[in-house]
Amino acid sequence: MKELNAKELTKMYLTGAATLSRHAAKVDALNVFPVPDGDTGTNMNLTMTSGVAELRKQPSVHAGRVAQSLSKGLLMGARGNSGVILSQIFRGFAKAVGDQETINAAQFAQALTQGVSKAYDAVMKPVEGTILTVAKDAAAGAERAARKSEDVLVVLKAAVDAAEESLSRTPDLLPVLKEVGVVDSGGQGLVYIYSGFYQALTGEEQVEKETKLSEDAVDLQEFSQAKAQIHLKTEDIQYGYCTEFLVRLNNQLPFQQGRFREDMSRFGDSLLVVADEDLVKIHIHSEQPGDVLSFGQRYGELIGIKIENMREQHAHILSEEEDDEPSIESPTAGRRPRHPIGVVAVVMGEGISEIFKSLGVDEVVVGGQSMNPSTEDLVKAASRVQADHILFLPNNKNVIMAAEQARQMLDTPSSVIPSRSIPQGMAAMLGFRMDESAEVNQEEMTKALSLVKTGQVTFAVRDTKLDQIDIREGDYLGLANGEIVATAPSVMEAAKHLLAKMLEESDEIVTILYGEDITAEQAHALQEHLQDQHPELEVECYAGGQPLYSFIFSVE
Repeated sequence: MKELNAKELTKMYLTGAATLSRHAAKVDALNVFPVPDGDTGTNMNLTMTSGVAELRKQPSVHAGRVAQSLSKGLLMGARGNSGVILSQIFRGFAKAVGDQETINAAQFAQALTQGVSKAYDAVMKPVEGTILTVAKDAAAGAERAARKSEDVLVVLKAAVDAAEESLSRTPDLLPVLKEVGVVDSGGQGLVYIYSGFYQALTGEEQVEKETKLSEDAVDLQEFSQAKAQIHLKTEDIQYGYCTEFLVRLNNQLPFQQGRFREDMSRFGDSLLVVADEDLVKIHIHSEQPGDVLSFGQRYGELIGIKIENMREQHAHILSEEEDDEPSIESPTAGRRPRHPIGVVAVVMGEGISEIFKSLGVDEVVVGGQSMNPSTEDLVKAASRVQADHILFLPNNKNVIMAAEQARQMLDTPSSVIPSRSIPQGMAAMLGFRMDESAEVNQEEMTKALSLVKTGQVTFAVRDTKLDQIDIREGDYLGLANGEIVATAPSVMEAAKHLLAKMLEESDEIVTILYGEDITAEQAHALQEHLQDQHPELEVECYAGGQPLYSFIFSVE
C-alpha cells in the first residue's frame, strides 16, 4: 500500500478506538502512575470516543481533514493525563498531514514523530517509561522503516512492533511499575490503538504479547480479578484532585503558554497545558482545585470543568478488592468509600452543582426558589453518602426546615448548616475541613455564613410597590440578602445598580454566577465593568446555569 486515503484513515481511527474500548478495563487495572486511581483506560477511551464522534460529524474525502476532525474531537474530550497526551499525539499528526489528500509512508512516519513532539511539549515535566516513551519509540520505528520501504503497511507494522517492545521496557524506566509488576497503562492503551490501526488495514488482529515482569506481575488475562492499584497506599497520593477544564480565551490578560504553564505549576503536579487557537486545555493534580479554576478564569471563560477525587477513587478500588465476591444482597456493595464527614447540598444549575462538588460536597440535590426538595429527597441523598456524620447545606431559607426534618429521620448523626443562599453555601464549604471533627466543622462553617453578602437578580411577575420602590411586571429586581434594593427595565442595569448598593470599601472579592438566560458575553461585560469601577476588587465569573436568577453575586 503506497498511500492512505481518507476512507482508510477513518477506518484506522474507528478500529483503533474500538480496540481500545474493548480493552479499557485492562488498561485501568494497570494504572499506578502518576497516581493509582485506576482510570487511565477509561480516560483514554472517553477521549477517543469524543474524537470519533467529531469524525462522524465531519466526514471527508481528504485524509488531512479527517485527521484534523479527530484531533479537534480529542482536544475537546480529552480526559486525564493519558487522554490529554493522546490528544496531542494526534494533534501533531494532524498538523503534519493537514494539507495532504492522501498520506504516503514517509509522511505517515513523520506525522507520528511530529505527534510525539507535540505531546512532549504539552507536559511540564515529561517522565520516561510512560505513554510518551512508547509513542516516541513507535515513531522512531516507523521512521526507520520508512527509510527502507514505501509501503504504509510496513511502516505501520514497524510502529506497532516498536511500541510493543517499548511497552515491555517501561518498568526499567519507571521504578513504580517494576515495584508493582506491570507495564505502563497509558503505553498499553496506545499499543491497543496502534494495533487497531493495523487490523483496520489488514484484517489481522494483533496477537497480544504477554510480558512477564516478575513472579508477582499482573497476568494480562486476569485484570478483572487483580488490579495493580492494590499494591499502593491511598495516603501516598500527594495531590488529591484531578482537575481539568478548558479556557475560552477572551483577551482579558495576554496569554503566553510558557508563562501560563509556569504560573500554573505552583498549584500541583502532572500539569499539562495545551493551547489551540482560542482554547486552552489544562490538566493538573492539585490539592486546591478552586484556586486552579480561579487562576485559569482570569484568562477567559471556563468550560468543560471536571474534578475528581483521586484518593476516593483509589480507596474505592481497595474496598472492591477486599471483597472480590460481594453478595447481591449486601447493602454496601458498590458504594463509595466511607468518610468521617459527608456533605449534602441543595443547589440549582449545572454549573453551580459542579462548583459545589469541586469544593467537596458528596451529594447535590436539585432545588431552590419555587422547586424546593422534599424531606424524602434529602434523606435519600444522605443515604447515598457513606459517612459517620452528615452535614446538610440547604442554601435557601425555605429548605432549612426540610433539612432539619431529614436530620431527625436519619440513623446517621447529622447537622444542618443554616445557609440561606448559594453564596453562603460556598462560603461554608470553603471553611470545611475533612480532618476536623463534625462539631468543629459545624461551628466554623456556620461562622462563615456571616462573612459573605448575597446578591440576586430576578424578574418581577406583577406590578407592585414595595418600600417606596415602584416595580413593574417584567422589570428586573436586585435583591441584597433577600431585600429588594434595586429595579431596572434591563437585566444589566439591575445587576449594576445592585452591585453599587452592595459594595463597601472593605470588600475584596466578588463572585458572579450567571444564569441560564445570560450569555457568557453579558457576564464578562459585567465583570469588566465591575473591575473598571473597582480595580482593587478580585472579580471571578462562573457559568452557574441556574434558572430564575439571572445573576447571583457573592461579596466578601
